[in-house]
Amino acid sequence: MDYFLTEEQQMIREIAAKIATEKVRPVRAELAEGEEFPWDIMKILAQSDLFGIYLPEEYGGSGGGVLENCLAIEEMGRACISVATTFAASGLGAYPILLYGSEEQKQKYLSPIASGEKLAAFGVTEANAGSDAGGIQTTAKRDGDHYVLNGTKQWITNAGEAEIYTVVAMTDRTKGARGASAFIVEKGDPGFSFGKKEKKMGLRASATRELLFNDCRIPADRLIGREGTGFIITMKTFDVSRPGIGALGVGLSQGALDISVEYARKRVQFGKPIIAFQAVQHMLADMATETEASRVLVYAAARYIDSGAKDISKISAISKLYPTDVAMRVTTNAVQVLGGYGYMRDYPVEKMMRDAKILQIYEGTNQIQRNIIGQELNKEYGRMKETFF
Repeated sequence: MDYFLTEEQQMIREIAAKIATEKVRPVRAELAEGEEFPWDIMKILAQSDLFGIYLPEEYGGSGGGVLENCLAIEEMGRACISVATTFAASGLGAYPILLYGSEEQKQKYLSPIASGEKLAAFGVTEANAGSDAGGIQTTAKRDGDHYVLNGTKQWITNAGEAEIYTVVAMTDRTKGARGASAFIVEKGDPGFSFGKKEKKMGLRASATRELLFNDCRIPADRLIGREGTGFIITMKTFDVSRPGIGALGVGLSQGALDISVEYARKRVQFGKPIIAFQAVQHMLADMATETEASRVLVYAAARYIDSGAKDISKISAISKLYPTDVAMRVTTNAVQVLGGYGYMRDYPVEKMMRDAKILQIYEGTNQIQRNIIGQELNKEYGRMKETFF
């Protein structure tokens, strides 16, 4: 299909696809088995100027937007979403600074992120605060020209590997969610350390650790925006980052479909390739249809956000919800198409199925996405004067 991509967008897609095919695919099994952080691939992505595609030129980026970022994420996700998640999570950590940071913060932190010199990460989730960001227990207390952070963040992507962290902490617990604020923390800050690397069902080449704050002192000018805006910053960040999770789902679904069709054309049963059987054809047809629908949805949502539209929460949630549910179905069906082979580690679809599950969980569970969509529908129809019955 013609997605009406510009020459620059097409070039981004081709560069990312080339890296995914030549550099990621040959080592994806090895990276997963060894739970090895893909530093070599991150360096290649940096050399190819992909880390800054969504950042303004004045901060070392290419001046693109959400769509450009989604194109790169999708192609890398087609080969391995552990690698793609590592790349995308750096953007997640950068977005709060891009959206709400001061000019000084943008100049200092976005340039090394854009060049790939430094990775970023976003610290919101805690043991008792995942979907409920208002339940954050980590605190930040003003002490002269500094803030002192205490608490623990859990399941943070890129933790321990990233150099720049945007962290949400409570500056006034009495105000609930309105008492949360966002800060920039640097690796090496006194009192800032990391927990053990988590063992996960999937996404094994991606680093997931705790962030530990024990009287961590940071300069007061690391506050992003104003005190009390941390929850808003978090929600607005997710509004622009969630299509990237949808793009991961599209890439993963396409990768699983590619393998399924190739296998079905080669696997012979009852004297003919199994793709000749209608039962298999219908499975592949559904996989292809849902994958294409997901792609169109993600691209449309990204373009809408890049247009400068203000009310983007609903379309952002939809663009995360549908493609990630599809990725779970498509990868599960890919294992079914390959049968016994699909269950073995010799073929990548069992890894893809394990990897797919996290897409329905991180950056807001798909149940939370449905809540957001339902709430936005209630608001929209509440503003309408027209009646439908």
